Amino acid sequence: MFYSSRIPNRRSAPVKHTLCETNLGWVAIGIDRGAICAATLPGTKEAARKAVLEWDAEEPAAPAEARPLVDLIRRAAEGKPVSVNGHVRITTGTPFQRAVWKALLAIPRGATVSYADIARRVGRPGAARAVGQAVGSNPVPLLIPCHRVLASGGGLGGFGGGLKMKRALLRQEGVAA
Repeated sequence: MFYSSRIPNRRSAPVKHTLCETNLGWVAIGIDRGAICAATLPGTKEAARKAVLEWDAEEPAAPAEARPLVDLIRRAAEGKPVSVNGHVRITTGTPFQRAVWKALLAIPRGATVSYADIARRVGRPGAARAVGQAVGSNPVPLLIPCHRVLASGGGLGGFGGGLKMKRALLRQEGVAA
């Protein structure tokens, strides 16, 4: 399973890649100038390799460049606190999508909000469905915590990696799901 087949606009250096195994499965990571610009949700190694091919990220990242980013992804997959400052570079998305992704970064570990809450936070009350679309196009799941967004009634809502994955991520952060 892979869900972030979009790769950012490559105006500068070519995107490099690496694969890493986490406690939840394999993740493909796209790296642009030393920061993560794309990632998949955990899945099979074959799915992670397929994402790299779709990204056209032929050059593997050097181990020294990839190591801290791999460690960051592994910690996030384990539900541990992470800081994305300086480690994530988003160069894709509409202004609305970027606003939603920024709002996702403000959701504390172990907390959840609704799609409607995010719509209000980005100044678009009533746009919960549009928020859902933006959440679903998150280029760096795990680090931009889209799994922390629930349906307004408190249900899990949707998730690109499936509800089993969403539950696992939330439980690792101490959320009863």
